[in-house]
Amino acid sequence: MRGSVDDSSRRRAEYSTDASNYRVVPQVVAFPQDTDDVEAALEVSRDLGVPLTARGGGTSVAGNAVGTGIVLDFSRHVNRILSIDPSEQTARVEPGVVMAALQKAAAPHGLRFGPDPSTQARATLGGMIGNNACGPRAVAYGRTADNVLALDMVDGTGRRFTASSGAGALDVVPGLDGLVRAHLDVIRTELGRFGRQVSGYSLEHLLPERGTDLAKALVGTEGTVGTLLGATVRLVPIAAAPVLVVLGYPDMPAAADAVPALLAHAPLAIEGMDSRLVDVVRRVRGAAAVPTLPPGGGWLMVEVGGADLDEALSRANALAADAGTTAVGLFPPGPDAARMWRIREDGAGLGGRTPSGEQAWPGFEDSAVPPERLGAYLRELEALMAAHRVDGLAYGHFGDGCVHLRLDIPLGRSGNPLRAFMEDAAALVASHGGSLSGEHGDGRARSELLSVMYTPKAIGLFGAFKDLFDPRDLLNPGVLVRPRPLDADLRRPWARPLLADGHGFSFAHDAGDLTTAVHRCVGVGKCRADNTAAGGFMCPSYLATKDEKDSTRGRARVLQELANGTLVSGGWSSPEVHESLDLCLSCKACSSDCPAGVDMAQYKSEILHRTYRGKVRPMSHYALGWLPRWARLVTGVPGLAALTNAVLGIRPVAKAVLAGGGMDTRRQMITFARTPFRAWTRGEGRDDVTLVTARDNNTADVRPEGRASDLSLGRDEGVGRPKVLLWTDTFSDTLSPTVAHAAVAVLRDAGYEVLVPEQKACCGLTWISTGQLDGARRQLSQLLEVLGPFAVNGIPIVGLEPSCTAVLRSDLRDLFPDDPRAVAVARETRTLAELLTAPAPIGPGDRWQVPDLSDVTAVVQPHCHHHSVMTWNPDRALLTEAGAQFSALAGCCGLAGNFGMEKGHYDVSVAVAENSLLPALRDAAPGDVYLADGFSCRTQAEQLAGVEGIHLAELLAAHLPAREPTA
Repeated sequence: MRGSVDDSSRRRAEYSTDASNYRVVPQVVAFPQDTDDVEAALEVSRDLGVPLTARGGGTSVAGNAVGTGIVLDFSRHVNRILSIDPSEQTARVEPGVVMAALQKAAAPHGLRFGPDPSTQARATLGGMIGNNACGPRAVAYGRTADNVLALDMVDGTGRRFTASSGAGALDVVPGLDGLVRAHLDVIRTELGRFGRQVSGYSLEHLLPERGTDLAKALVGTEGTVGTLLGATVRLVPIAAAPVLVVLGYPDMPAAADAVPALLAHAPLAIEGMDSRLVDVVRRVRGAAAVPTLPPGGGWLMVEVGGADLDEALSRANALAADAGTTAVGLFPPGPDAARMWRIREDGAGLGGRTPSGEQAWPGFEDSAVPPERLGAYLRELEALMAAHRVDGLAYGHFGDGCVHLRLDIPLGRSGNPLRAFMEDAAALVASHGGSLSGEHGDGRARSELLSVMYTPKAIGLFGAFKDLFDPRDLLNPGVLVRPRPLDADLRRPWARPLLADGHGFSFAHDAGDLTTAVHRCVGVGKCRADNTAAGGFMCPSYLATKDEKDSTRGRARVLQELANGTLVSGGWSSPEVHESLDLCLSCKACSSDCPAGVDMAQYKSEILHRTYRGKVRPMSHYALGWLPRWARLVTGVPGLAALTNAVLGIRPVAKAVLAGGGMDTRRQMITFARTPFRAWTRGEGRDDVTLVTARDNNTADVRPEGRASDLSLGRDEGVGRPKVLLWTDTFSDTLSPTVAHAAVAVLRDAGYEVLVPEQKACCGLTWISTGQLDGARRQLSQLLEVLGPFAVNGIPIVGLEPSCTAVLRSDLRDLFPDDPRAVAVARETRTLAELLTAPAPIGPGDRWQVPDLSDVTAVVQPHCHHHSVMTWNPDRALLTEAGAQFSALAGCCGLAGNFGMEKGHYDVSVAVAENSLLPALRDAAPGDVYLADGFSCRTQAEQLAGVEGIHLAELLAAHLPAREPTA
């Protein structure tokens, strides 16, 4: 092979599982450069008798994409769109093409691929063909099998052929025609009974009355009979103006009962959604993530199309009239409809937790029955779940009778509960004439149960079909034919607990166990998709390298192997673990963008904490991790900052300091403020702020006037201004005090009395990011002493640096789970925009007019922690109200605090910046403002593009109207 081949334990860990419950460690992972490489790998497989498993995006939830021998990753290189023929409405693709890439390429021609699974932003066409994927719009456009015209295949004997349809289509495989003729009765009676019967081999396509279509029959064979080299697929016209109709019903079974009547209206999609899933979205993403819905305990999302919006609306109203409910909501194309579809797209991850927060697992996530049986099936399924004492959030493609459901089956110790439930559930599905799989394939999860669906004669036919193509059982063995037991090779029972040690994070949301936390990753692979067009920030390092190692999922898999202790056996210091975490920017985007709530930044911090606790650390941990100490030292002595800046302005000296501190010598040194903000408040700024010193949990001293404030009032009765505590972190105090000065001006203009703590209150961010959690806890303990009394008395706390503010909103509570002051500080801490857009009495309300920014055009870089922990929505609302013209970037700037400064990270830091930041700055017009609240974001732009950025506070302060002096 010309492509790379990797048998390292770290790489094998990354590919030991897909999006399923199963762990199967490969001997080697290969990345073919082209189809010649694929054939070469297949030849090695045959020569040595080593099993081979084809893999696309790794989003297979049934264990279809893991194997013991060679795992062949098509997604890295074999991913070209070979051609699009608009006149014939077809496309030729390689198997590693991500479906979203095909949709993007076909869109200018007014075309798209019909089936669209929720993982379309990272699922490959090869994987979709392997599993016969469907998605919401399969109700209109059919399954993947219905949209495949020809396949370029190599089978287990090394035979390469084109699978197509029509006379002679079966001749490419000797004996196939005879096998079909000998089993016409079985094929006609047991297979192809309804649209979502995906389990087993779909041999009904080989019948003469169905066109003798070998290409369609090979769809859904899960890589067990041949390896795909290329495909010709059908495209369909894009719907002109789809309208989403949301229908409310008392519960999910009642919603399912309405489906048959709605199918008569030829909708594009009919999706079912449980109210409890919507509640999870509101809790995880905030109330704004869910549009106003019609009342109900379960909803149908029905999409209808038309030649134009008027026709689509007319069809939508006609459909609603037959829906059997008066709870109807119409969503034309727009942001509300997009939010509804996002709920559905994130279902696989959000459904990974029950409403009570328990981990829910796949395995029975893909059952299907004829749509007319769906309501009855759901009622009996609910009773079965109650009998087994399991819970889960049901949703799915109700128009096709397909139900997605992950269940909190206890897998921590053994697979016995899984087997017990699966056997009963298989019998229930079969009793309704259904299919164990409706689109995901059978894999290791359900292949053993095919005998519940099919007669022994049909099972024998499947085996004979497999043997014609792959007589030595080298292609994805253990799946469909001669299956592995469904409770073999499970990942979770073999993971040891990694309990909180009392010095680091508590992992309170994961029962105090890092193992439970890292198993939040169920492998849906959203971190491998470019979500920036939809405002997503995850995963910047993967977008830069396109290497599974650098995805959130890849890192989670290695940490899961750490918990297993066999493949990754070196404990906290395992080189595999530190290689995997090295390029994690700690941007925290996964904590919000990952539907399963993986927080890799937190896991990385904990790993570094346990690795180096009590040991000598890398120099960058001291240079960058202790930055607040160095900044206070340099700025605390009059004149020292100016001298330090002058010395570090000498390039050879700066390079020596950078190298000695474990930093990249291509970076520039930061500049220290000659007058820190807190020094300014005691001198020139003493008339603008009120210095305060917390004494205990109920009172505070106010200086310099010496009068006492009753904190419980939240208002100084003598002045009549509501109080707000301006918390200045290290960056806004010692490195960029102009931001804090501007914040004072804006807050005073908005009518607040600005309180400033006289004592330092560091959030420990740099200690956290370098895994010095003992140090972080010491810093935060002091912060709680300083800020806690104000917070418990309801005084709003305004943070200026997004990453520091995020610590108070998130990490603080996890490091101090039992301290009520931590809860109070997290509750009362706000960004400047959150405060200014809050309703009165917290916000300024009608007493303040937002400055006029109509003359401002800005490129805005929201900080990653701002996006992930606080959300940037208040800032967007404030800028919009002020009349600014702006484009908000999505994705990390690439510096990410200490990451981009550290030696070995510079090239990736720049590559991440090229994802969105640097192109936007190059395209900006003269006079455009670069708006970035993050000190790192401003530093990155200045060092890589020579562009000076400003904070929101500075932008607002520069546009404050002149005020008449007051007496």
